Amino acid sequence: MEKQRNIFKRALMLAVPMMIQNGITNAVSLVDNIMVGSLGTEAMTAVSIVGQLIFVFNLAIFGGMSGPGIFGAQYYGQKNTEGFRSTVRIKHIIGLAALALGMCLFIFGGEQLIGLYLRGESDDIDPVLTMDYAKSYLGIMLWGLPPFVITQIYSSSLRETSDSLKPMVAGVASVVVDVVFNWLLIYGNLGFPKLGVRGAAIATVMARFVEMITVIVWAFAVRKKKHEFLIGLYKTLLVPKNTAKKIIIKTLPIFMNEFMWAGSIAALTQCYSKRGLDIVAGLNISNALCNLLNVVFVAMGNAVGILIGQTLGAKQYDRAKKESFKLMWFTGGISLLLTVILVSIAGVFPNIYATTDIVKSYATNFIILTAVFFPVQGFLNAMYFTLRSGGKTLITFLFDSVFSWVVSVSTAFLLCQFSPLPVFTIFAIVQAMDLIKVCIGFVLIRKGVWISNIV
Repeated sequence: MEKQRNIFKRALMLAVPMMIQNGITNAVSLVDNIMVGSLGTEAMTAVSIVGQLIFVFNLAIFGGMSGPGIFGAQYYGQKNTEGFRSTVRIKHIIGLAALALGMCLFIFGGEQLIGLYLRGESDDIDPVLTMDYAKSYLGIMLWGLPPFVITQIYSSSLRETSDSLKPMVAGVASVVVDVVFNWLLIYGNLGFPKLGVRGAAIATVMARFVEMITVIVWAFAVRKKKHEFLIGLYKTLLVPKNTAKKIIIKTLPIFMNEFMWAGSIAALTQCYSKRGLDIVAGLNISNALCNLLNVVFVAMGNAVGILIGQTLGAKQYDRAKKESFKLMWFTGGISLLLTVILVSIAGVFPNIYATTDIVKSYATNFIILTAVFFPVQGFLNAMYFTLRSGGKTLITFLFDSVFSWVVSVSTAFLLCQFSPLPVFTIFAIVQAMDLIKVCIGFVLIRKGVWISNIV
């Protein structure tokens, strides 16, 4: 019993700072959302659409960091500092390559990507005005991508050493900047120019730079005491050929998985948007609230991956398998509490927005349906990170993004395009598809196919 409490305590000690950081960040996104929503439904919808596109990029970066991160956690468990240093160097190379590709895609194809979400009908939303807002917002948000990538390189590496405090503090600092300058620049308070949607984007970019500077300066300030891997990190970015090959082979499936999974979420929204632009607005309100709470099981999933990875690196395989199940059920139980919270406020939250009654009604229904499946998502996150901790990246690629496209997106597309079912019924059916994935994940974890020491 004492060991069981210990693993829960270790998981929470690692996850809680991530929850606080991501929770505060999402809370600010929620405040941004409400502030922009006060400018009108078109402004809110435009920011939501661009947010979906940036989300795909962000998840691709997370995927690019996660491949080397699997090795990083195991190297740290093995106390191999030079090996850990190699993983950080590879993160730089992957991050810069992904940044270049992402910038090119958004610069040359941004308008076409935004247009995918504006094909539905609506009596209350002007698609031309929405497009203008979205293009303006995206053009400024691109300046925030480089500091975001650099922050993720450092934050992910620090977390793999079980230090999630510095990324949390950096996140809190960025949040303060974001909130203050949103208030100043969206509405033109205290003599600042009234920039509306553009003001929201400028505030976010400023926050990204503050977060990057905070985490880098603090990490290097204590490098001799706590972060030895930073000493001599930039003497070279070259990595031993065999090490680089191993890491890249494991990284590519994760990178593609995160990119394709995020793309599947964007594609699902695009499928639902065919039923009307009001649906996109309702989903935006729902996602703003639900994302505030889903940081709990996302952070728990990250903690599970790091802890199990360190245990595998120390060659304690039986312990890793037992603890994976304990953490999986623990995460599912926490997610059930989140369901209760969300359902209790589903009817109240949409009223904060200055939008139409139909959009508020859509938002309430989407919040309730999303909340019902929160425990399923909690299980899936713990399962996904457990499978990934042993380096079985091809399995996680098939388990996660391939399933999402083949099953979830295909189901949503066919039902939205060819069935008379209400959009909420379709949404519930698509969410329920994940129960199949839970069953598959449970079998894979029980069989232990993921257990391996890759360092």
